[in-house]
Amino acid sequence: MVPADPLVVPPGAGHLGEAAPVRLSVEDLRVNLGGASGPDVVADVSFRVGAGEVLGLVGESGSGKTTVALALLGHARRGLTIASGRVVLDETDVLSLGPRELQEVRGTKATYVPQDPAAALNPALRIKAQLTEVLREQPDGTAMDSRLAELLEMVHLPSSPAYLRRYPHQLSGGQQQRVAIAMAFACRPSLIVLDEPTTGLDVSTQRHILDTVTELTSLHGCAAVYVSHDLAVVGQLVSSVAVMYAGRIVELGQTEKVFSDPVHPYTRRLLAAVPSPVRAEVLLGIEGYPPRPGSRPAGCYFAPRCKLADQECRETTPEPVLVDERVVRCLKAGEPRVALTERPAQIAAPPAGEAPRITVTDLTASYGSSQVLHDVSLTVEADSCLAVVGESGSGKTTLARCLVGLHPGFTGTLTFDGASLANAARRRPKDAVRRMQYIFQNPYTALNPRKTIEQNIGLPLGHFFQLSRRLRLERIEQVLADVSLPSSYMPRYPDELSGGERQRVAIARALAVEPEVLICDEITSALDVSVQAVIVELLRRLQRERHLALLFITHNISLVRSVARSVAVLANGRLVEFGPVGDVLDHPRDAYTAQLMSDVPSLDRPSRPETSGRTP
Repeated sequence: MVPADPLVVPPGAGHLGEAAPVRLSVEDLRVNLGGASGPDVVADVSFRVGAGEVLGLVGESGSGKTTVALALLGHARRGLTIASGRVVLDETDVLSLGPRELQEVRGTKATYVPQDPAAALNPALRIKAQLTEVLREQPDGTAMDSRLAELLEMVHLPSSPAYLRRYPHQLSGGQQQRVAIAMAFACRPSLIVLDEPTTGLDVSTQRHILDTVTELTSLHGCAAVYVSHDLAVVGQLVSSVAVMYAGRIVELGQTEKVFSDPVHPYTRRLLAAVPSPVRAEVLLGIEGYPPRPGSRPAGCYFAPRCKLADQECRETTPEPVLVDERVVRCLKAGEPRVALTERPAQIAAPPAGEAPRITVTDLTASYGSSQVLHDVSLTVEADSCLAVVGESGSGKTTLARCLVGLHPGFTGTLTFDGASLANAARRRPKDAVRRMQYIFQNPYTALNPRKTIEQNIGLPLGHFFQLSRRLRLERIEQVLADVSLPSSYMPRYPDELSGGERQRVAIARALAVEPEVLICDEITSALDVSVQAVIVELLRRLQRERHLALLFITHNISLVRSVARSVAVLANGRLVEFGPVGDVLDHPRDAYTAQLMSDVPSLDRPSRPETSGRTP
């Protein structure tokens, strides 16, 4: 074990092979909260990315991934300052450029795909206008039309005139993200920064996007930095990975080495939380919270959550060292690795025969003259979970909105505990509305940006219950704790939280009114694997203790085995399979389901690193 410069990594561990000239070099990047003398949000961040290569940035929400990603374009979010360091792109230090020069770099030499596709698209402009704007330098109309068709084909979208006339709100979340990715690659940049670009995509579209990113970066010699909490996706896409915790890179190396035999205890715990695509397991989250800027402990920042930490770890700040061809920031990096947890417990098959809580019969839904659901019939049992899977645009969200009365334009029968429900929520009894709560997919639009976290959660409490201020505060603190957020978040506003933290607040708001049914629309898509594990196990506990029923819409098919008893597969608005999870996923009868299963990303390792007990 020797001291290491994170920029001096063995070939292939940091995209530094001889065949890949360095395109992006980051040296000692530091971003502070407030001014130059404020506490750091990220510090000591160094890595390189070669031409045609992809570096993955992974870690929990709030670890600094997006802060680093934005700094690569010379930008810091409100309240942050890029204090020091260098970001060299094609021999140009981006951080030394003035506003006009930065504007010329962004969108041409360096592009960015944000986590929220709605933030990347102008809601007042049609899709064609927005794509044409980034292609304004094309020589003539014919070439422009040809390039538009090429871009849309690249991201698996139609190029018909009718589609190009649509506005962003007329596209699904996955379709919006694909348009944003097409815009980012349009000018063939030197650097593309992708911040959770596949969060809203189904597994089939996700696979296509990953293949597209890999192909285009290689073809055009573009350097790519891929920010994600989905370790299975990262494992398929990138050749090297940087694991971030509390604003520091704690492990950097070849993806195969880091994922198959991780050194840092934090990396090992993250990988242990990844759901298995073939086994129904109890998911293992990481206890505690990452430290916030300005309140980080002495010594190793991970020590308060690490089972291996001793007094030296709590007092001595670890420096980066070179261990087994990767850079690690851990005092125990050179010691033999021991298991940190037991092997994840298998989830026993749940008993059948529970009485249906929700019954849907021959549900047909339309948007205007366009029919999106066709005679869908299914049941959601008490104390159970029904997972709904399918590609973007298959009708999953429309089904959920029909159930909660947000899309009254449907026909068919909908019953709740044997009683018929009106199509519109406003015509349903107040208690029926309380008992069936909806958690939206997009955490950026689900919360009122002008209200604090306490006010966002307290609003539905005040609507359904008459509580004193003390009882209301106790209820808010309890539901925040249930979703792994401290009570100190109560006075904050949504824009002060990461995407994953906002989603946890949205979940807490739904739980606060003590529902009996939760309609969960992609609620884990914005969550890192550790918090996802906490949320899934929370929902499983609520099922047991409160006899809670769940309709769980998800693109993460690997998660289905750990959370659901039965699964419904939708394709083009039709129910193609419905039955127990094991039967449907292990023995699909429909070709569409079989294709979905073949596209599921997997870390593809024989055993989880937490339980392997490997030594260097």
